[in-house]
Amino acid sequence: MYALTGRQSLELSFAIILLCWADCSPSLQEDLAPLEVKFHSLDFRHVLHWKHPQKAVKNLTYFVQSKIYGDKEWTNSEDCQGIRLLECDLSQATSDPREWYYARVRSFSSEGFSSWVLSHRFYPQWETSFSPPQIKVTMTGRIISVQIKPPRTPLRGQNGSRIRVTKLQKLTFRIYLMHNDVEEEVYETDSCSKELVIEGLRPKTTYCLQAVSVTPRSGRKSLRSPSTCISTH
Repeated sequence: MYALTGRQSLELSFAIILLCWADCSPSLQEDLAPLEVKFHSLDFRHVLHWKHPQKAVKNLTYFVQSKIYGDKEWTNSEDCQGIRLLECDLSQATSDPREWYYARVRSFSSEGFSSWVLSHRFYPQWETSFSPPQIKVTMTGRIISVQIKPPRTPLRGQNGSRIRVTKLQKLTFRIYLMHNDVEEEVYETDSCSKELVIEGLRPKTTYCLQAVSVTPRSGRKSLRSPSTCISTH
C-alpha cells in the first residue's frame, strides 16, 4: 500500500477543503443574485420587477437586458444599467404584442457581479391587463349619452400621441347602470363604438354608471371605473 508523505497528505487535505467549499458553500454570485424577477403589464406598459438578494450589501446596483425569444444576442436596456431601483420599464423593448420575450437582471457591488437571473417567457398579448375605459356622461331629457375612451398604451404613433390599447388588442366595454347602488342594466359595446345611448329612463332620478374593459378571448375583466352620476329631468 502506498503511503503519503507529510507534504502530500497536507496538499491532499487542502484540495479536499477547496472542493468542499466549491460544492457545498453558496457562491458569491448566487448570494447577490436578484430574487423573483417577473414582468407586470398594464395597458401594454411592461415593467420588469425584482427583489433585493438575500445577502445584504451596500451600494448594490442592477443591470437589465432583454431579447426576443429565439434570438442569440441580449440587448442592454439603456435606462436600466447600474440602477438602484427594483424595476425597469421594458415597454419599448417588448413593444410587439405577438412576440415572446425574455429579460434578465444581475446585481453589482464591491464584491463583483452576481449571476444573471432570468424572467419567465413573456407574451404581452396574453399577459397584459387593462384599465377600465374613461367615460363622459351627458343628459338630454331622459336620455343618457355615454362617451367611451379606451385606455392608452405608453407607445406613441407617428403623430406623437399615445396609441389606444384597442389598436393592439380587441376589447369590449361593459357599462353598468345603477340606481340607489342597485345594478339595473348592463350594456356591452365593442371597441369600435365610441358612444352608448341609454333611453327609457325614469324622470327626476339619479343614475350612476361604471365601466369595465373585457378581453373577449379570455374573459378577463378590468377593475370597475369610478362611478359617474347624473340625474334625469
